Amino acid sequence: MHRFFYIESGNILSNLLICRDLKMESLKNIVPNEDFNWDSYEKGDDLTTGKNAEELTKTYDETLSTVKDKEVVLGTVTAMNKREVVVNIGFKSDGVVPMSEFRYNTDLKIGDQVEVYIENQEDKKGQLILSHKHARAARSWDRVNEALDRDEIIKGFVKCRTKGGMIVDVFGIEAFLPGSQIDVKPIRDYDVFVGKTMEFKIVKINQDFKNVVVSHKALIEAELELQKKEIISRLEKGQVLEGTVKNITSYGVFVDLGGVDGLIHITDLSWGRVSHPEEIVQLDQKVNVVILDFDDEKKRIALGLKQLTAHPWDALDKDLKVGDIVKGKVVVMADYGAFVEIAPGVEGLIHVSEMSWTQHLRSAQDFMKVGDDVEAVILTLDRDERKMSLGVKQLKPDPWDNIEERFPIGSTHKAKVCNFTNFGVFVEIEEGVDGLIHISDLSWTKKVKHPSEFTALGAEIDVQVLDIDKENRRLSLGHKQLEENPWDVFESVFTVGSIHDGTIIETMDKGAVISLPYGVEGFATPKHLVKEDGTQAKLDEKLQFKVIEFNKEARRIILSHSRIFEDEQKTSKKEDGKKGSKKEALPQSSVEKTTLGDIEELAALKEKMEVDAKK
Repeated sequence: MHRFFYIESGNILSNLLICRDLKMESLKNIVPNEDFNWDSYEKGDDLTTGKNAEELTKTYDETLSTVKDKEVVLGTVTAMNKREVVVNIGFKSDGVVPMSEFRYNTDLKIGDQVEVYIENQEDKKGQLILSHKHARAARSWDRVNEALDRDEIIKGFVKCRTKGGMIVDVFGIEAFLPGSQIDVKPIRDYDVFVGKTMEFKIVKINQDFKNVVVSHKALIEAELELQKKEIISRLEKGQVLEGTVKNITSYGVFVDLGGVDGLIHITDLSWGRVSHPEEIVQLDQKVNVVILDFDDEKKRIALGLKQLTAHPWDALDKDLKVGDIVKGKVVVMADYGAFVEIAPGVEGLIHVSEMSWTQHLRSAQDFMKVGDDVEAVILTLDRDERKMSLGVKQLKPDPWDNIEERFPIGSTHKAKVCNFTNFGVFVEIEEGVDGLIHISDLSWTKKVKHPSEFTALGAEIDVQVLDIDKENRRLSLGHKQLEENPWDVFESVFTVGSIHDGTIIETMDKGAVISLPYGVEGFATPKHLVKEDGTQAKLDEKLQFKVIEFNKEARRIILSHSRIFEDEQKTSKKEDGKKGSKKEALPQSSVEKTTLGDIEELAALKEKMEVDAKK
């Protein structure tokens, strides 16, 4: 046996001498082999087996697999640790695959057959390079389609969260797991699934975009379906079961009854008013429920929670009766009234008409709001129908009980304008005491077409009680009655035939309204508005008018401008001389005007009207 030594030295001659000495020493120990076959050695045959070189090459080739780069082959796991997996593919050397490529398969063990992709038969270190990940990717699309066709259960590795669900590694392809397909019950924390290997079914493949959708929920739905049928077959109406609150919505609560879900509608949670189910139950809470109804075909189960307790009306005080005063809290408001809860589950309605004695009813929100604590009188009580009506105004005295004493006819008061109609003004003297001022009782002198011309809503106005209608709870009121009737004086002022200055303030087809002294208005028809030159009088024109009619009861004065010169013309014809007729006519008109201006009553009336106008 030859021995070789490598001696590190800078002297080459010394090294050669040493090697010569070693070689000579080894040759002394060599013994010749008498049986050595030099003929076979020269032919290249195996001296130990007697086989020739061709046979040896053939035998070698038969013991090794013939593989190619970039090919997917099947190998056997021969060893593994936390970092690497050793795979034998029948090649001259084994390949090493990173353990991370098998993270989807937590059950991998020695002896398992796995597909690997040959990256390189021999790298710089002579190592066989394999990849399980690339092998899966090379055949993944075929495997995915095959799994969908066969409805096969596959394993996948949950890589991470994404919007609306999770990303799952399936055969090396990133598949989407919707949040609704993770489990049969809603999942509140997706992060607990990240990094786990789970079983899935492929439910959808988009061939164009190479998208894959998987479901874990589909695996357990079939089993749950059998459980549901078994559970529903044992259900009976009125049966009490224990369940777990699974989901809470605005309209009710879903309860897991052990494989099948039932719904407690919000109205069946409590006998009282419930704004949201979270006021009564919480997620994952254990609750006892009663089965109200169920549907075998649609597998819907209606549950109740309040039915496990007695109805509050049954526990209502037996001595409670009409006329009793109760306290409660406003739980619901409507335009027509308020619902007041006087005990949990026992409510009464206060109609808006029972909130105040006033006849001018408004919305119930003007009197109360949700959450108010109120005191009310029981007006009606029906235990069979479980209905109750309440009143608030009954806690105060009825203002109409002694109306004649507090508001006698002829008395004057201040009132608030509440409403207008074409025929008058509705006012409120105090809460519950309303009255009407007819449009004709607003002013002695002014012709009011609509009450809004005279006053405004919410304004304060002085009134006098003219009449009392206790049965209909209405007062007849007047405003002009607070002043003396000026028409008693006007009767002696605006006598028929008298002439006065006036201004046309309004024109219409039937004639014109003329403003006269002292705030009085008269009326003239079109034919009485013709001037001496034949033209028609116009709006805002100031002229003289003669009174041709005076009606005190109707407060009506009919005027004429044309009658002035017409009468003068008639007078001139009767008289012989033009001068004589003029001398007589002018002093008469002058006397009338002078006499009217000197009347003491008119002066006093004028002064009073001016003071009222300033106010």
